[in-house]
Amino acid sequence: MSDTYKTIRQPSDGLYKSKGSRFIARAYPVESVDEVKDILAALRKEFHDARHHCYAYRIGKGDTCYRVNDDGEPANSAGKPILGQIQSYELTNVLIVVIRYFGGILLGVGGLITSYRTAAKESLQTAIIIEKTFNTRISIAFQYPAMNEVMHLIKDSKAEIISQDFAIDCKMTVQVREGAAEGLVGQLGRVEMVKILPA
Repeated sequence: MSDTYKTIRQPSDGLYKSKGSRFIARAYPVESVDEVKDILAALRKEFHDARHHCYAYRIGKGDTCYRVNDDGEPANSAGKPILGQIQSYELTNVLIVVIRYFGGILLGVGGLITSYRTAAKESLQTAIIIEKTFNTRISIAFQYPAMNEVMHLIKDSKAEIISQDFAIDCKMTVQVREGAAEGLVGQLGRVEMVKILPA
C-alpha cells in the first residue's frame, strides 16, 4: 500500500443555495478526531443560529477511520453525500462541515442529498489539493561516538528530527515516511552503541 495520500493544504469554503436554504460548506485538513471535535465546537459557536451542522471526515489509511453525521436531517441525506465528495476526490485527513440555514421550504430527501453534496463539492473545488506522506516515529538512544553515523543515516532517509536530548546519553525521536521506516530501523540497528527504543 502506498505511503502517500492526498489532502487539502488549508481550509476552504463553499456555498450552495436552494429554495431559500443556504448551505455553507467548510473543508479542513485534520490529523486527529480531537481536532475534528475542536473545529465542530468552534463552528457551532460561530453559526449558533443555524438549523443543522452536518459533517463527514476521513482520517488515515483506507476506509477504517471515517464518520458521517446528519445532525437531525433525514438519515443518509447529509453526512453520506458529504463523505461521497471526500471519496470522489480521493482525499483523506479531511473534514467537511456543511451548515444549513433553513429557508422555510422543505427540500425532500432528494433535494437535501443534492444540496449537501453540491455544497461539499464547492468547498473542495476551491481547495488546494496536495500530496503528503504517512509517517512513522522512531525513537533511538545512542552514545556520542555514534553521533556522526546516526546523523548521516537520518539525513539520507530524509527523516525529520522531532526531539533530541544530548544530556548523558543521546536520545532522539525522528519522523520518517512509512516506506523508509523499516530500512532506517535496520540501518540504525547495525550501528554499534545504538538502541531502538519501543514506540
